Amino acid sequence: MRTNTFINILQNELVVALGCTEPVAIALAAAKARTYVDGTINKITVYASAGIIKNALAVGIPGTCLTGIDFVAALGAIAGNAEKQLEVLADIKPEDISVAQDMVERGISVVHLADTPKKLYIEVIIEADKRYAKVVITDNHTNITLIEVDGQIVDMGGCANASFKSSKEDRSELTIDSIVEFVNTVDLADLGLVKQSIELNRKAGLDGLEHAYGLEVGKTIKENVQKGILSDDLISHAMALAAAGSDARMAGSSMPVMANSGSGNQGIAVTNPVVAAAEKLGASEEQLIRAVALSHLITIHIKSKFGRLSALCGVTVSGTGASCGITYLLGGGKTEIKAAIQNMLGNVSGMMCDGAKGGCAMKVATCTSAAVQSALLASKGMTISSTNGFIENEAEKTIDNFCRIGNEATSEIDKLILEMMLNKDI
Repeated sequence: MRTNTFINILQNELVVALGCTEPVAIALAAAKARTYVDGTINKITVYASAGIIKNALAVGIPGTCLTGIDFVAALGAIAGNAEKQLEVLADIKPEDISVAQDMVERGISVVHLADTPKKLYIEVIIEADKRYAKVVITDNHTNITLIEVDGQIVDMGGCANASFKSSKEDRSELTIDSIVEFVNTVDLADLGLVKQSIELNRKAGLDGLEHAYGLEVGKTIKENVQKGILSDDLISHAMALAAAGSDARMAGSSMPVMANSGSGNQGIAVTNPVVAAAEKLGASEEQLIRAVALSHLITIHIKSKFGRLSALCGVTVSGTGASCGITYLLGGGKTEIKAAIQNMLGNVSGMMCDGAKGGCAMKVATCTSAAVQSALLASKGMTISSTNGFIENEAEKTIDNFCRIGNEATSEIDKLILEMMLNKDI
């Protein structure tokens, strides 16, 4: 049944994560490798793809006030719990942080750019007194495809469509029409993960509004609303709640969030704008859950073609999902939801990804504002015409064009951005 397929997709792509998923995936690989070696760690070597390095270089590590790929690899190796997957760093203690810092200072943990065509590739080698272990993660942040101990392969994981855990057949059933049909008819009891995403990500947003994290984008919006400089309207409320969640996450908050398609930041940007809109519109809990389910699934639909990592900002995709959810809350059906997609992709599609960092909260705020504007226009029957750029008559074809741009035309941009990031005078 299609309903079961869609529920399985949600179960695969909505995952509780602690910290930005790129450095956390590095910690996961290191923690897994550590389970195969005994004694003192003499060397930790990380090989990572450009996309991983870009997103792990400057983002805060959960439970610390620090950044760094070498640091998070050491922290994962000495204190990570690989059984907890993307919550691998949930149990770290202050003394673990000090030990990891010392390992970095002594040059025990080092990082290299991997020579690989894969956008998501992590290889961690841990050398101890008597043996070494290598763990490789590819395509998906928890997809361990190789475990090697002292030159012997002990496990080869992976799956037929490793970019996403569900089968290609599952993904082929994702269309805008089928998603809307599912959202309108699914039993609310089957959307428990969606409800959990609302609870976790809203809580992260409220935490960011309350405390001084990162650039304080969300907190600043809220404060200016209170001063009367900004209006207390739907856009300001949505921008504040979404950006605040990103502020907290990018600064190393220890609060878990529900990730979408391997990204906690995208999970926040999928969820919180819709939550904020529901609060302003006085929507019922059922309307909210169905709207957020729509937002998640539209995002997953686009990401299944777009890929987990790109030279384009993934929040443009999650913002498109959020715009659909807001359109749904405004009473829109399939026609209006497709119009929202056209409006969003015709607006924010050129936003580049220059890695995970505090500035991501500003991009979340920008895409959230666009999501609300796109939804309001779509609800009025207004949509960007196919005479505009890469926009097609059909929203599905527009999605295909957008994903082609992200996959085929941005590899040189990615290389250039990484070069700039690695050679800055700071």
